[in-house]
Amino acid sequence: MARSTGVPKSLLRLIEHFKKFPGVGQKSAQRLAFFILKSPAEYTRDLSEALIKVKEMVRFCKICNNLSDEETCNICNDSSRDPSVICVVEEPTDLIALENTGRYHGLYHVLLGVLSPLDGIGPEDLKIKGLLERVKSKETKEVIIATNPDTEGETTALYLHKVLKPCNIKVTRLGYGMPVGADLEYADHATLFKAMEGRQELT
Repeated sequence: MARSTGVPKSLLRLIEHFKKFPGVGQKSAQRLAFFILKSPAEYTRDLSEALIKVKEMVRFCKICNNLSDEETCNICNDSSRDPSVICVVEEPTDLIALENTGRYHGLYHVLLGVLSPLDGIGPEDLKIKGLLERVKSKETKEVIIATNPDTEGETTALYLHKVLKPCNIKVTRLGYGMPVGADLEYADHATLFKAMEGRQELT
């Protein structure tokens, strides 16, 4: 006979779900589950509705692949942004990190990944074709490659430089304010700003 845990099955199920969250272990999952249990019913209903809505409503912007509630995101729809500069990032979380610096006012293009031959991820698996189509529209004057400074990010940056070179535009890479192996998502605002300001042209 299995040993009783003293925890209701419904609560155990909730704990198991929380354990699937990134960086959440057994103890953190238990704290989250008990927080939900002690919260007012109205809060749990709002949380449930928010979870359902985010799965139903959030999609990828048809232009830049950022997260959006509409076909095009609020950045692509913002007429005050500089349309001549496109910053290429790996994931929407990297876009958010750069936006939080408040210092970049151009557009973005999200690749939704990086080149990783060992994992079978090639150029056709990323949103590179859409980037080339945008660049060929003649409005773009500079592409900033802001992939992470790790092996996959550098490989992706080199590939992007190769395919963008015939487009006769300025192609730059984030400066070395970003330490090697770091993720944009977790960098502080000052470091990201220095990396953006210190970007170097790829030749």
